[in-house]
Amino acid sequence: MKTLRHWTVTARHAAGADLLVEGRHILRLRALGEDLIRVSLLKDGVWRLDRTWTIAPGGEVPWEGRHRDDLSGFSCPPVTIREEEGALALETATLRLTVAQPLHLAWAARVDGAWVTFAEERPTGGVLLGTDDHRHGHFLRRHPGERVHGLGEKTGDLERSGRRFEMRNLDAMGYDAERTDPLYKHVPFTMTQTPAAGAWSIFYDNLASCWFDLGNELDNYHLPYRSFRAEDGDLDYCVRWAPRLLDLVKGQVRLTGGTAFPPRWTLGYSGSTMSYTDAPDAQARLESFLDRIAEHDIPCDSFQMSSGYTSIGAKRYVFNWNREKVPDVDAMTARFRDAGIHLIANIKPCLLQDHPQYGSAAEAGLFVRDSEAPEAPERSSFWDDEGSHLDFTNPDAVAWWKDGVTRQLLAHGIGSTWNDNNEYEIWDRKAVCAGFGTPVEVGLLRPLMPILMTRASEEAQRAHAPGQRPYLISRSGAPGLQRHAQTWSGDNRTEWKTLRYNIRTGLGMSLSGFYNIGHDVGGFAGPRPEPELFVRWVQNGIFHPRFTIHSWNDDGTVNEPWMYPEVLPQIRDALALRYRLLPYLYTCLRQAVAEGEPMLRPLFLDHPDDPAAWEERDEFLLGRDLLVANVIDKGATARHVRLPRNATGWWDFHTGTWHAPGSVVTLAVDLGSMPLFVRAGAVLPMSAGALRAAPDADQGRELHLFPAPEGTGGGLLYEDDGVSVDPVYSLLDFTLAADGEAVTLEWRQRGAGAPVLPTARLVLPAGERRSLRVRGTEVASGAEVTL
Repeated sequence: MKTLRHWTVTARHAAGADLLVEGRHILRLRALGEDLIRVSLLKDGVWRLDRTWTIAPGGEVPWEGRHRDDLSGFSCPPVTIREEEGALALETATLRLTVAQPLHLAWAARVDGAWVTFAEERPTGGVLLGTDDHRHGHFLRRHPGERVHGLGEKTGDLERSGRRFEMRNLDAMGYDAERTDPLYKHVPFTMTQTPAAGAWSIFYDNLASCWFDLGNELDNYHLPYRSFRAEDGDLDYCVRWAPRLLDLVKGQVRLTGGTAFPPRWTLGYSGSTMSYTDAPDAQARLESFLDRIAEHDIPCDSFQMSSGYTSIGAKRYVFNWNREKVPDVDAMTARFRDAGIHLIANIKPCLLQDHPQYGSAAEAGLFVRDSEAPEAPERSSFWDDEGSHLDFTNPDAVAWWKDGVTRQLLAHGIGSTWNDNNEYEIWDRKAVCAGFGTPVEVGLLRPLMPILMTRASEEAQRAHAPGQRPYLISRSGAPGLQRHAQTWSGDNRTEWKTLRYNIRTGLGMSLSGFYNIGHDVGGFAGPRPEPELFVRWVQNGIFHPRFTIHSWNDDGTVNEPWMYPEVLPQIRDALALRYRLLPYLYTCLRQAVAEGEPMLRPLFLDHPDDPAAWEERDEFLLGRDLLVANVIDKGATARHVRLPRNATGWWDFHTGTWHAPGSVVTLAVDLGSMPLFVRAGAVLPMSAGALRAAPDADQGRELHLFPAPEGTGGGLLYEDDGVSVDPVYSLLDFTLAADGEAVTLEWRQRGAGAPVLPTARLVLPAGERRSLRVRGTEVASGAEVTL
C-alpha cells in the first residue's frame, strides 16, 4: 500500500467538492447535513462496490442496494468553500472540514462561536491505498483524555481505547465474554468523547473484513494514532459531530434506517432450549413446556424452537420436518396457540451437501458460487459437515427461501422466524454472488447476507399475516439489521464473568444503533448455572428488551425457570417484576422506534457531566428513568451503588427512600434482591399484574409517581393493540410538578386511541409526605383516577 499525498481541486458542488488525488483517484467531500460530512475515495475514479445496504435515511433501501452516489434523504446543505495557500476548507453552520497539502483532513466544530478541531488525520499519512488491490487504511490522531465507544457487539470493557478489534463475523460458540474477538456482528462505527470539543462519530460504510486499532499499536515514526484497516472495499465514511454522545447514537440509528417495531408480546418471557428439539420425542418435550409453565404459574409469551426439529440423524436440514420427533406439527402448534404462546422457528441459510433439496437448489443456481469453478456452489464447513450457502443477492434464492418459510413454518401456525447460524463463514472471499445482476465477490458483503436473509423471512411473514407487525430474530448482521430484527449476543458461556461483561456487550450494541437486544439468560454453552448464578442472570435479564432463557448445557440439562425448586420463588418474583414493567418497557420500545431513543443506556449517556458515570460500571439505565443495579457477584451480601449526579436525585424503587444526586448507597442484599432506582421527577406506568404481554391481559394500571424535591418532571405511557402495523394508539404525556408543599399530576393525550384501561391507581413512594393533586383535585396515594 502507498500513502496518498498530492491532490488538486477538480470540481466544486453546492454541498462539497471533488479532489483528484495522485492524478488518478477521486476524493469526494459532501455535507450530508449541518453536522454530518461524508468522505469517499474512489480508486482510479470508480467504486469498488457501487452500492450500499447500510445507509438508509429513508428507512429502507432497495433489495439491490442504494447507489453510493444517491444522496436522497439528506438535506445536503450548501457549504462555504475557501481555497488558499494549498488548503481547502468546507464549512456548514456547524462543521468545517479542512484539507491540507500533502493530503491531510481535519474536522472542526463551531463551539461558542469559535472553530475547535475535534479530529484530524495522522499528519505523517492519513490514507494508505493498495497498489494492486483494494486494501486500504485510514489513520487518525489519538489524543490524551479521549474516550472511545461503539463497535457494536464486542467483549470486555465498554470503553474501547487502547485495544484492537476485528470485524469478521464468526460463530463464536462459548466465547469468553471478557476477551474473545471477533464475534457475530460487523459494526464499523465508533464515537469519541473529547475533553473540550464535544463528541464525534465515524462510520465506515464497508462490509469487507476490517480492523480497528484504537491505541494498541505504536510506531516511533508517527504521533499517537488510531487506525481503520480493511482488506477490500471502498474507503467511504461519515463523520458526525454533536455536543452530546446521545445525539450521535440517535444520528447513527437514523442514518442506518431506524428500528423495527415488533409486537408487544415480544417483551414477555420467551422460553427456549436446544434440549427439547434434540430429543427423540421433541413434540412431547415441547408440549410439556406448556404443562410446566401452567403447573408453576410462570408467565410466558413465546417459545423459540431450536433447529433439532429439522434433523436427519445428528445434523440440521432447514425446512425439513423430522416426523419421528414431531409427528403432528399442526396439533402441536395448535396447543401453543391455545395457550397464547407464540412459536418462533430456528432456520439456517446453509444447506448441507446431503440435504434433500441440495441438488435441486444447486441446479437452480441458488448458492454462492466457487471462485475457481463458478458453475459449482462454494463449499464451506457447517454443522459438522460441509454445505453451501444460499445467495440472497439472487432473487430466485430469495423466492425459494420465502416459499420455504411460508409452506414449512407459517402454514403450520409458526408465525415468527429465528434466523440463525448466518455468519456466512465463506473463506473463499472471491466466491461469486449474483449481486442482483452484477456479480459481486462474497468478501465484499458477507455481513449483508444475514440482513437479506432476515428481510426475505420478514417479507414472507408480512405476506402471510398482512396488517400485523412481524417478529424476527437474527444472530449475525451489520448496521441495517435493526430495521428488520431483534438480536442478541450469541452463544455465551455459563460463568459469573459472562453476566458482568454481557451487560457491557449489550450497552455497546445499544450505543451503536442496535436497541432491541438481549442475552441468553443462564448461559448457553458450558456447565449448567448454579442456583445463585441462575437467579442473578434472570434478575438481570428481565431488564433487557429481549428476555430469553436459552441453553445447550454440556451435561444435557435445561435452563428452565423451575430447574432449581429451592430458588423458584426468587425466579417468580423476577418474572413478576418484568411483567409489571411491561407498560414502561413498551413505551420505551415505542420511543426507540419513533424517536430513536436507546432502551439500554450507560449512565454517561444521560449524565455526561458526572465523571463517575464514565467509569466502567455494572449499573445501567433502562429508558431514561430506571437505574438498574443488579447483583452480579457471587455470594454478595451488600451492593454499593453510586447514583449519578443529576438535578433531582433518585428514589429507591423498593423502599421508597429518596437519595440525593451523587449519593453512594450501600444496600444489604439477599438472593431475592433486585436493586432498582427511579429518577426523581419520573412517572412510571406499570401493570398491576399479567400472565401475558398482550394489552388485554393487564389486570390493572398503576402510575408510580416519583416526585422531585422541587421542579417539574414527567413520563409517557404509549398503548395500542400490540400487533397492528399502523395501530390506533394512545400516548399519555404526564407532567409531575413538586414544591415544598404539594405534588401535582397533569397529562395530555395524543393519538386517536383510548388508554387500554380507563383508570389507573396512583402510587407514591413510602417516603413521600406531601399532598397530591391530580388535575386540580386533591387525592390520596392509592386512589384510582380516570385516564
